[in-house]
Amino acid sequence: MCQFIETIRIDRGEACNLLYHDKRLNATRAHFWPGSDCIHLAEHLKLSPDMNGMKCRILYDGEGIKEISYAEYTMRPVHSLRLVCSDGIDYTYKSTDREELNHLFARRGEQDDVLIVKQGLLTDTSIANIALFDGTDWYTPQSPLLKGTRREALIDKGIIKEREIAMRELSSFSFVRLFNAMIEWGALELSTEFIYNPL
Repeated sequence: MCQFIETIRIDRGEACNLLYHDKRLNATRAHFWPGSDCIHLAEHLKLSPDMNGMKCRILYDGEGIKEISYAEYTMRPVHSLRLVCSDGIDYTYKSTDREELNHLFARRGEQDDVLIVKQGLLTDTSIANIALFDGTDWYTPQSPLLKGTRREALIDKGIIKEREIAMRELSSFSFVRLFNAMIEWGALELSTEFIYNPL
């Protein structure tokens, strides 16, 4: 079995959304290794006040945490997306096996990233959850490929709402935002006019 990952943003020496990372890590371990001990990530992180905008990558499996690394983070700009279909893709758990995601990303053509459609519904890009703006509210797909930690926090705060979003509904929305543990809400936004649909 492959190993799993948590990626945590460090701002001003603080780990962002740490409780959500704890929850997902332990849910993953409970699923694949029932009865495994609960892990509290705060007990394993080594943070300092000068760590800002950094990426902490945690590698783990059924035996526990295998590796923790820290690195500077630079957001990759995304100005356009290409719709690609994959009805069989499954990335419910954040694992080191990204073969199918990488295969879909390779189909982006001249666009910067892909927006993956599964069984007619919008899901995620290759690296991020999405939310679409209808002029009043921001909606995120109810069935994403991966339930990201920032996504869960934004839902809990009422900033975004869940709903199924069919590909054919895309023209009903004006903007799309990409976000994940490292990409903050509002940092990456583009007009839906820049979502290319070859399907």
